[in-house]
Amino acid sequence: MIKVKQVAHVCIFAHDLEKTRTFYEDVLGMGIQFNFLRDGKVFGFYLNCGGRSHVEVFQKDGTSYGDTNQINHFCLEVENLDAAIEHIRSKGVEITKKKYACDDTYQAWIRDPNNVKIELFEYTDKSAQFVGRDRVADW
Repeated sequence: MIKVKQVAHVCIFAHDLEKTRTFYEDVLGMGIQFNFLRDGKVFGFYLNCGGRSHVEVFQKDGTSYGDTNQINHFCLEVENLDAAIEHIRSKGVEITKKKYACDDTYQAWIRDPNNVKIELFEYTDKSAQFVGRDRVADW
């Protein structure tokens, strides 16, 4: 059986990363938990929503927003990712292998019947979502 604890994060794309950062920090008062780096440059960041919830933002040139494509995916924190993977497979749903990601968090991916991407997370004591520190992307 799978036990979802809460929504861990929602991922959005930004066509202007700095303007987006300024909006969330200055207008909504959300602090940066950590940045994602690629080739020595920031291309994304995590915003702290309080507790264990976050908004994940990535630079995506050419992004255009409309009623059908504003959110890239959402992520659910689960209690035990191995058990969740086993349960989901037993229901005949495809799921990726468990991966230890650059943010020191375990993850796996599924899609709902509408093709919505859903990331499943199991945090660790070293997860960047709690300890901070910029992370170099490994994808």
